[in-house]
Amino acid sequence: MGAYVNPIYPYKAPTDLKATPPLRKPLIVIGAGPVGLAAAVDARLQGLDVLVLDDDKTVSVGSRAVCYAKRSLEILDRLGVADPACALGVSWNIGRTFLEEDEVYQFNLVPDAGHKRPGMINLQQYHIEEMLIARALELGADIRWQHKVTAVTRHDDHATLTVETPDGTFEIEADWLVVADGARSPIRRHLGLDIEGRVFQDRFLIADVIMKADYPAERWFWFDPPFHPNQSVLLHKQSNNVWRIDFQLGWDADPEEEKKPEKVIPRLQAMLGDDRPFELEWVSIYTFQCRRMTDFRHGRVLFVGDAAHQVSPFGARGANSGFQDVDDLMWKLALVIQGQAPDKLLDTYALDRQFAADENIMNSTRSTDFITPKSRTSKTFRNQVLALAKHYPFARKLVNSGRLSVPSFLTQSLLNTPDADTFEGNMVPGAPMDDAPVQVQGKEAWLLDQVGHGFACLHFADAMPSADALAQLQSLQSPCGSAPLRANAPPLTITPLIVAPRALDVPGMKVIVDAQGWIAKRYDGKAGTTYLLRPDQHVAARWRQLNAAQVQQAVARATCN
Repeated sequence: MGAYVNPIYPYKAPTDLKATPPLRKPLIVIGAGPVGLAAAVDARLQGLDVLVLDDDKTVSVGSRAVCYAKRSLEILDRLGVADPACALGVSWNIGRTFLEEDEVYQFNLVPDAGHKRPGMINLQQYHIEEMLIARALELGADIRWQHKVTAVTRHDDHATLTVETPDGTFEIEADWLVVADGARSPIRRHLGLDIEGRVFQDRFLIADVIMKADYPAERWFWFDPPFHPNQSVLLHKQSNNVWRIDFQLGWDADPEEEKKPEKVIPRLQAMLGDDRPFELEWVSIYTFQCRRMTDFRHGRVLFVGDAAHQVSPFGARGANSGFQDVDDLMWKLALVIQGQAPDKLLDTYALDRQFAADENIMNSTRSTDFITPKSRTSKTFRNQVLALAKHYPFARKLVNSGRLSVPSFLTQSLLNTPDADTFEGNMVPGAPMDDAPVQVQGKEAWLLDQVGHGFACLHFADAMPSADALAQLQSLQSPCGSAPLRANAPPLTITPLIVAPRALDVPGMKVIVDAQGWIAKRYDGKAGTTYLLRPDQHVAARWRQLNAAQVQQAVARATCN
């Protein structure tokens, strides 16, 4: 069957990076994992030069982060890699939870129609990294392999990095530094920055197993199965006939002993219950923790992904929340670097994503406490819930084998303009946009693909907009907001998008046809309703009538101008 072979990326001597005094770069990213690579891709899409430094020369070893949620796929759509990821990955919406051999609960991540992407795909992290590397290079990012950052010195207006390579050590400066060097984050430790939370005393075995099996593409979670009594097991299908199986081992398990094939293979044979051939691609033992840094921003140094926050793997909140960090950060960083917003805008990155991290940690902690109860009371509660869930529907909703990743609703963000009108539905200021099927110029399309990488104004019309409405929409395409912070700053504009139930010929503007009515339903969109959308596809403001001055005021608020 054959296991995955890691590619080796070429090392380039840092001759062009060495200088006295040190060379200054506008943006450096430390770490070429999924989150750091996503930051590099987004930087290029925002028009920023970016240098990525990584101490390795290949992608991750083993599947690692495998579940990518619908919101992450929508972010990857904007970055230009969701199509290959979804083509190779295993799509799924259904999860099932079992007690012993009986199903006690199931869920559907996307119960309604009208979405481009599934609730989840399963895809090994090394595949995602390969796709992001290819995309970053295509867009012109500079990725340097075997460039290990050993020290960072912070200054008021830049950071100085010490970089170790096979050709010696040198220093380089960054106006802005994004740290994406993982859960152990050498840079975070080097800077002496805190990270606080809980470390859970349990161990799990991950086995990536190559085999042919006819199990459905669903998430299966067992409590106390006969093949692994008194513990839990998780099964996921990945690409290329690779299956991810997690076995709970308990805190007393010897990590080195449990990784040995002679220990792993009998567990797998007991679970599979037949003589089918299989290969072990990767085996690892992990413990987990739920914790975060107090502050994700430290002057010109910004932390993202696992470097900033960690959660248990139950709920697939690690890589998914990291992608959302990047989605929140990079448009703000671009506006600051380009002189279109003050650097206090980056404080809202820290505030909003710290709020999201707390939400993820809360949900992850609850899941972990249910799966691995550490007190007599919590274990009694868990066991009674599972026993009742066999027979009573009310108890099934209490079964918690991992509340799966959903995007945070940033309802407390300082960038939101509060509602002055009455709306139904979930698209409140701070909400991530819901997708919907649309038609554009007679072709089938999707709403989120029309928004782009900047601010957009979504205006609902049931007929050709009036001359006044058109004039106001056209005015949004002119420079708006406060005066630029630098003389050479590019103008900040808003892209107007008209949503109508049928095609309209509006010169100079994109018309989105909501033929099936999904946008109107999800956004409570009546004629005149207007939404301001942030570059990261979150709602910034909404009104029942279009007023260009109010839209521009909301943009100023959303950019801290």
